[in-house]
Amino acid sequence: MRIRAALLAVLLTAVGCGSGAPTSAASDPDAPLKVGVSPVPHAQVLRYVADNLAASKGLEVEVVEFTDYVQPNTALVDGSLDANYFQTVPYLDTFTSESGAALEWIGPVHVEPLGVYSNKHESLADLPEGGRVAVANDATNEARGLTLLQDNGLIKLKAGTEKTATVRDIEDNPKNLEFVELEAAQLPRSLEDTDASVVNGNYAIDAGLKPAEDALALEAAEGNPNANGLVTRAELKGDKRIADLLELLQSQQVKDYIRTEFAGSVLAV
Repeated sequence: MRIRAALLAVLLTAVGCGSGAPTSAASDPDAPLKVGVSPVPHAQVLRYVADNLAASKGLEVEVVEFTDYVQPNTALVDGSLDANYFQTVPYLDTFTSESGAALEWIGPVHVEPLGVYSNKHESLADLPEGGRVAVANDATNEARGLTLLQDNGLIKLKAGTEKTATVRDIEDNPKNLEFVELEAAQLPRSLEDTDASVVNGNYAIDAGLKPAEDALALEAAEGNPNANGLVTRAELKGDKRIADLLELLQSQQVKDYIRTEFAGSVLAV
């Protein structure tokens, strides 16, 4: 499902509720922060912060897990959350552009390198003529995945489309690969039916894959614009609790935790 359709349903519901007032306790500096996350690695990192570091700032953090990439933003828009930590700047830009939502990027935490995986082949060179390759169907991750395939010589995209590319922007496809567009969360399961699938780092880890070891191709971390970070609503941008949480998420303790816990599959910024 594209961002637009899911978001429209939520925003119409919110408008229909009348007052439009957020349901979070944003005005109370002692209230817990409700933060939406993907299960892996975001929830793990945030729980480490909540259990080991938050008290040093007088923070209480409530971790709220989501298994897709749409609900954490729609829940933030409707006030059910105070912040979320799951997305990249390009994904956020697409969401706010399509929705008009006043969400603010606060700062980066880590990079999850996007990878190409296969249960059938040991290298990209082994992909057969006409092989099936799955990519994410949301605008940001689809473009990111296709760019990774281009960087590894499997396809060529139309010039200038790298940030917005869909399969319709493939200009050259030497192996005549068949592309299947799926929701990002479905990509690990698609490996049973495809020759290769381009999987987001969090979903790869959650499925038991080790990106640093199992990926046939992996995004580089250096210069990667796709860091995952902390996002909030515009009216909470100056909230001290948000600033304190970002400071903890970017702390050396969290960098050390990420390095130890994820062994190169997640990279702290």
